[in-house]
Amino acid sequence: MTSRAPLRRADLRGAARLAADATVGLTDLVEAMHARIARRPGSGAPHEHPRAGVISAQVYNTVRGVTRLVSGGVDALLALPVPAATARDPSPRREAIVAALNGVIGDHLAATANPLATAMALRRDGRALVMEPRALAASVPQATDRLLVLVHGLCMNDLQWSREGHDHGVALARELGFTPLYLHYNSGLHVSLNGRALAQQLERLLEHWPRPVERLVLLGHSMGGLVARSAVHYATQAGHRWPARLRDLVLLGTPNHGAPLERAGHWVDLALGATPYVAPFARLGKLRSAGVTDLRHGNLLDEDWAGHDRFAHGADRRRPLPLPQGVRCYAVAGRIGRQGSDLKDRLLGDGLVPLDSALGRHRDPARTLAFDEHRQWVGEGINHLELLNRAEVSAQLQRWLATA
Repeated sequence: MTSRAPLRRADLRGAARLAADATVGLTDLVEAMHARIARRPGSGAPHEHPRAGVISAQVYNTVRGVTRLVSGGVDALLALPVPAATARDPSPRREAIVAALNGVIGDHLAATANPLATAMALRRDGRALVMEPRALAASVPQATDRLLVLVHGLCMNDLQWSREGHDHGVALARELGFTPLYLHYNSGLHVSLNGRALAQQLERLLEHWPRPVERLVLLGHSMGGLVARSAVHYATQAGHRWPARLRDLVLLGTPNHGAPLERAGHWVDLALGATPYVAPFARLGKLRSAGVTDLRHGNLLDEDWAGHDRFAHGADRRRPLPLPQGVRCYAVAGRIGRQGSDLKDRLLGDGLVPLDSALGRHRDPARTLAFDEHRQWVGEGINHLELLNRAEVSAQLQRWLATA
């Protein structure tokens, strides 16, 4: 019999609030469907009695009102203090579920102050670090002057760097003397918001680290690579001190120029919206988070999305952002297609991120990322998640960082 992940009171409050939000949203959807079907295709004339629309609106408004009232009562009840003795540490299963939820609708969770929204923190062994010298010294007693910060991808969490018995952070600590720290963040927020927040986290970290930092390395998987690149930009813009200690930036399967799956979701939105009777269901496609839609082209900056409808059809509006100067930048890509099938390889890549996107290649020279040839590596027969645990990837990371 499988054990269930422990639920905390905050989880129950978050789930209750999210269920209420979903009920209200579904009520809106059904009301829109009712209004759409009540009209003949191609005309604005209703099929039914003129008062039917008024009665329907009253019914739907009542459903929404009762849902919010009940949600408020449940939220108040679950907000009562919990004795410290009953508190339990979160399990990896719970962390994985909450991380996936944040990836899909994390912007909504944050906007509604839902307790399930993940707050950004640097962690070790799943525990957030307190950015204060004594606390850091106690939490990381073997702190070295070589810091490695690992940034996870969409719908994932910091504990998932450990996969099938391997953790790149642990391996690099053992072989090269790095101190690994793991970022935990809400991957449903815009990449630029997470990038700016990470920049601030790293500034505080280096300010309070128990010893002077001689070398800082950022290792990002998937979306994590975009967040890391965004953080370097915003830190430089803000005049932070930590970029001067940044020596290496390593991107594992990062969609530098976007991912096809988000583009496919965008086309589903367009197709649904163009069909009169199912147009209201296009709202379901728009449940996906800001973080997910940023992956359409690989947005990094506020300017890439601010002032635009992120679900609207349009060209790539990104402001070109080159790799940071003075930093050794590395790109790792996976290839699951048959070697030598050029077009298929480029499109398929690791199954989620095309080869050209992971290696920063673009038909527009201004958007091409200038990775040195000897700082690019393609893993044959390695899919997107296997980039986290395959021995070949780990060996390549160790070769690069040891040589540097």
